[in-house]
Amino acid sequence: MMTQTKTTTGTILHLQRLSTEDGPGIRTTVFFKGCPLRCQWCHNPESISPKKQVQWIGNRCIGCDSCIEACDQNALTHTRNGIQRDRTLCTVCGKCVEACPSGAMEMLGREITVDELAAELLKDRAYYQKSDGGVTLSGGEPTLQPNFCGDLIDALKQEGVHVALDTCGLCTPETFNSLAEKADLILFDVKLIKGEEHQKWTGVDNKRILHNLESARDLVTQAGGRKQMWIRTPLIPGATVTEENLKAIGFHLRMALGSSVERWELCAFNNLCRDKYTRLDMDWNFSDTGLMTTAALEQARSWATSGGFDPQRTFITGAARAENEFEK
Repeated sequence: MMTQTKTTTGTILHLQRLSTEDGPGIRTTVFFKGCPLRCQWCHNPESISPKKQVQWIGNRCIGCDSCIEACDQNALTHTRNGIQRDRTLCTVCGKCVEACPSGAMEMLGREITVDELAAELLKDRAYYQKSDGGVTLSGGEPTLQPNFCGDLIDALKQEGVHVALDTCGLCTPETFNSLAEKADLILFDVKLIKGEEHQKWTGVDNKRILHNLESARDLVTQAGGRKQMWIRTPLIPGATVTEENLKAIGFHLRMALGSSVERWELCAFNNLCRDKYTRLDMDWNFSDTGLMTTAALEQARSWATSGGFDPQRTFITGAARAENEFEK
């Protein structure tokens, strides 16, 4: 029986069950809504805004126009390209979602209490126990909802569940320390090492991020093996994938973090999010960028480890394309 916790309310996108990519073992990943960064390559644009949003999924639509009839704001129109939404008129009331019989209108973001979410996550307890897995809090950015995130970690820890905090590191030191101290595993994104490059590609410099990264090192060291840290670097062609950047990150990890980093993941670029941008009426600068080849990924790994970080703890994750495979 789950111990009752505070009924703090937060906003999440969805749960991804049976995940094997967000920490050890089989995990359930909670995707939080809202992010303080504006990474130009973002693979989860629906997680950027902390507010609820509605999207139209064309291949589910049956053309009944029930959504248009339900909209009090006249924000929806039927065009040759499908349902178009005027987001300056849309109040995200959800009436179009309720009226749609095929699920083509979908609400992005839902409010939920800690008790409700913890109870849902504990349904997967058997998978966690059998695989040495657990729950990963991801996003978006979970530290953007610190009270909700902290109370959720407490609720899960009371039940003996392993918790990973997947973070970009951009929050106040007080928030970071309070949440990272509770977590069993810190998944920390290090995208670009130079402040001006970080500003160019993500909209903010990385001074506070690097400060919190050092705090994460200290927390791991003080825990004496009871807490781990994995570093994640997205491999984005034309942005993060340069010899200078990857070598500099590797050097920083070796010199500033040392043995506190258990694993460094180089996460291969993917373009499966193209449709997400279309559904949200957003442009994406990387829409024509293809997957990296195996050779390009290995070159990136070589650059990364040339900074002196342990190659045995450096891993490529994600998909590659064959050398002769055509991709737009």
